[in-house]
Amino acid sequence: MVGSVLMAVLVFGSGQYLFADGAVGEKMLSIASAKAGLGFGQAVCLGILCNVLVCLAVWLAFSARSTTDRILAVVPPVAAFVAAGFEHSVANMYFLPIGLLVKSFAPAAFWNSISSGAGDWSSLTLSAALVNNLFPVTIGNIIGGAGMVGLVYWFVYLRKRNA
Repeated sequence: MVGSVLMAVLVFGSGQYLFADGAVGEKMLSIASAKAGLGFGQAVCLGILCNVLVCLAVWLAFSARSTTDRILAVVPPVAAFVAAGFEHSVANMYFLPIGLLVKSFAPAAFWNSISSGAGDWSSLTLSAALVNNLFPVTIGNIIGGAGMVGLVYWFVYLRKRNA
């Protein structure tokens, strides 16, 4: 968590949100706002689906024999969860803080360049980020990883012990 927030602070400090006449910052706000606006059940389900794919990537990496094989094995499931819009709590520990930093500390020139204001992003708050996203997504990630994948593998590989 600390590493993700530190990365968000560094990216904000770099002024990257000002790139392309503020379009990068506007996209940061849009992503964070959408994530903070999820319903509890929806966020849990998106978290479950995400971690099923993340665990698949881990299992595929364990089955690989070389670094190249590991990279080739991991990319498709990770790309699939990103493309599908599934939610991962660790990734969101970057996306939500960067959006909150832009909303809270961007100068007036940024808001003028995107013809918007911080008030237009009123749904993006720290409490919404925690309650509507990080908490339910983490629950979903745990269910997806431990429940959906872990229990399935436990069941598949369950063997009776010889006495």
